[in-house]
Amino acid sequence: MVTQTVHADGRQDSRIQNYTAFWQKDTSKEAPTDSSTRLSSYTDVVNGYYDGATDLYEWGWAPSFHFSRFTKGESFLASLARHEHFLAYKMAIKPSDRVLDVGCGVGGPAREIAVFTGAKEVVGVNNNAFQLGRARRYTEDKGLGSQVRYVKGDFMRLAEEFGEGSFDAVYAIEATVHAPTWEGVYGEIYKVLKPGGVFGVYEWCMTSTWDPSNPTHKSLAHSIELGNGIPQMRPLSLARAALLSTGFEITYEDDLASHNDPIPWYYPLEGDLRKAQTLYDLFTVWRTTAFGMFVMHGIMWVLELIGVVPKGTMEVGRALKVAQTSLIEGGKTGLFTPMYMVVCRKPLEGEKGE
Repeated sequence: MVTQTVHADGRQDSRIQNYTAFWQKDTSKEAPTDSSTRLSSYTDVVNGYYDGATDLYEWGWAPSFHFSRFTKGESFLASLARHEHFLAYKMAIKPSDRVLDVGCGVGGPAREIAVFTGAKEVVGVNNNAFQLGRARRYTEDKGLGSQVRYVKGDFMRLAEEFGEGSFDAVYAIEATVHAPTWEGVYGEIYKVLKPGGVFGVYEWCMTSTWDPSNPTHKSLAHSIELGNGIPQMRPLSLARAALLSTGFEITYEDDLASHNDPIPWYYPLEGDLRKAQTLYDLFTVWRTTAFGMFVMHGIMWVLELIGVVPKGTMEVGRALKVAQTSLIEGGKTGLFTPMYMVVCRKPLEGEKGE
């Protein structure tokens, strides 16, 4: 029997400590049963990862846990906000809309999109109690408690939680990759949207150049999974097919990572201080240098030792190092994208099949 220590903030030590047990360290030893186990246990995989990774994400990144494109001279935080604004703009979210954020993290995008659009209500759903506690505190601190709220729930059961046709718009930013199937989570999103409602997503995918029969390509996908709490990485073509088979009508799509920008989306991960675009960003980039990560891991080691953070946080920290390396490689080779962007619409009654 596994003993679980439940912290006041909702984290469980055993979930974090057992996280890496879902993967074979040697890719060649991965069996179909390993992937099946991760998919069937996706809530444990995701919660084990984020229970340990959230503190590290916030220290090393920002309250918005996603990537973005950069223009010359643009700050890191401004780029994150612009990425969120662009999605909300393309979705045409209105002040009268009730909006759902699927996989809301600690609520960074929910708060930003609420302010940017003036939406009547933004509801964040997340199955991680620790992150939701942070999200609620940050939201109250910013005085947005009457506009943004959070619900603990499984995004594979959205209709049970909210009821069908309950939202004007739904978005997901680098979150639905954690679902055991895209058809399942997209189907739930389809149900909770009103007819004519819009769904916008930034999806993590392997690109069309990725070949699962190539051992190097397979190893890269495996490392991205392990480093980022993902049960199974899948190709972009399957994401598109899943949206269409669910019943959505695609109105806009673009792999934003394929634009060959002079400043790549993964530059903050590289730890190259020469590439920092603003004075503040020197600190952002420093945190991903070898020394910055050494300092971070040292701090986390002490905090874990004295019980401030749960046991196993350091193990997840080591997985984040795998994430850093694999995401840079995926970006440089073009085998991976964190921003396949799709905006789609749920047809009005009587429009299906036309």
